[in-house]
Amino acid sequence: MSQQPFSQLALKPELLNNLESLDYHFMTPIQQDSLPVIMAGRDLIAQGKTGSGKTAAFGLGLLQSLDNSCFRIQSLVLCPTRELADQVAQELRRLARQVANVKVLTLCGGMPLGPQIGSLEHGAHIVVGTPGRIEEHLRKGTLRLDQLNVLVLDEADRMLEMGFQEAVDAIVAATPSQRQTLLFSATYPKEIAAIAGRIMRDPERVEVEALHQNTSIEQHFHEVKDEERDAAVTRLLYHYRPVSAVVFCNTKQEVRDLEQSLQSDGIAAVALHGDLDQRQRDQTLVRFANQSASVLVATDVAARGLDVEGLDLVINHRPAKESQVHVHRIGRTGRAGQSGVAVTLFNERERFKLAGVEAQMDMIITDQSLPKARITDDYRPPMATLQLDVGKKQKIRPGDILGALTRGGELTGDQVGKIRVFDFCAYVAVSRPVARDAVRMLSQGKVKGRSCRVRQLR
Repeated sequence: MSQQPFSQLALKPELLNNLESLDYHFMTPIQQDSLPVIMAGRDLIAQGKTGSGKTAAFGLGLLQSLDNSCFRIQSLVLCPTRELADQVAQELRRLARQVANVKVLTLCGGMPLGPQIGSLEHGAHIVVGTPGRIEEHLRKGTLRLDQLNVLVLDEADRMLEMGFQEAVDAIVAATPSQRQTLLFSATYPKEIAAIAGRIMRDPERVEVEALHQNTSIEQHFHEVKDEERDAAVTRLLYHYRPVSAVVFCNTKQEVRDLEQSLQSDGIAAVALHGDLDQRQRDQTLVRFANQSASVLVATDVAARGLDVEGLDLVINHRPAKESQVHVHRIGRTGRAGQSGVAVTLFNERERFKLAGVEAQMDMIITDQSLPKARITDDYRPPMATLQLDVGKKQKIRPGDILGALTRGGELTGDQVGKIRVFDFCAYVAVSRPVARDAVRMLSQGKVKGRSCRVRQLR
């Protein structure tokens, strides 16, 4: 299918102008197939992997039909995790930059209810949230969906896997029967077909591949003994030396054990699993996105919605329980036309799981010897992350932190990386060799006229 330009769609001029400014010129296959259906007001089932461009597909559809002169909740996007909800909300705000007065509100678990209730009292056009927290607001009467126009279920298969079926049913029951429903899912099991049959009206169905092709991902499979598995991961990381890598484990305990093993081997690893509180999750994801931690060790559920640019390497600590999960895991690398490497470790008992991967990906798997690697060499991430005890509640913006670091000329802008500002704290990435200088400058100076405490995360 040849790529078609966004300009051929009857989108609002401000949306087209903004797409041009974002260098979004041509539609991905899922956008090409979905947007005409969405803009026609039809219900839609879209099957596509992460990386297919689905967020912009439904995002442009929501913004096209939005009446920003009418201040009420017109669209609701349900996501399985807070991380995905945050990413969706950020993308919607980017797409809406040139549309006047569009308010996108995020409602997720793990965050205090009070501020969310206050935000709801001030109104919103689009709400993005997790099913549990949306249902809680409905029960408390702090959220009303009786005038909703569009309901989006993003990554619906994962929502069901995570046990949100009852919450989703309760949310649907609180919406008008004449709404438009858009369901996006990486897979289409019978459970998804069942929920679509209950909540959708004569939906159109489209199915597309992800933006990456299997050929852009170089896959390797290594047989190991269980007692050698963690050491094999270390060996692989020292061999490939990725700036950013994800290691997938099947259980939370394996994540915790492997994180400790990698750290003891001199690798800057962080863990992501379901037992972390929200502050720990935020800090973990910031450190990884900042490139101050080289390796993220995660379970599939915890990493759902994670979208990291330029991911060099994916390692499967064990084979995934299902072949479709394997495809999803390795699809985190080799994105947007870049090449990537995916490595799977398995023992003799797990060999049968590879047959499903062969069938799913139309390939023949051959065992390979583990690569040799010098584990004594220094392998540290290029950046360090600093935490400041000021945030949005103190009216701090990223530009204020960048200014405090570069004002005296001791640091340059290219030595400062990503900056994330939360309600009560902020994180800034700086080049590792200048981290001590950056801590001193921020501690002795001021950010927007305010003194603050600073520490380097380790």
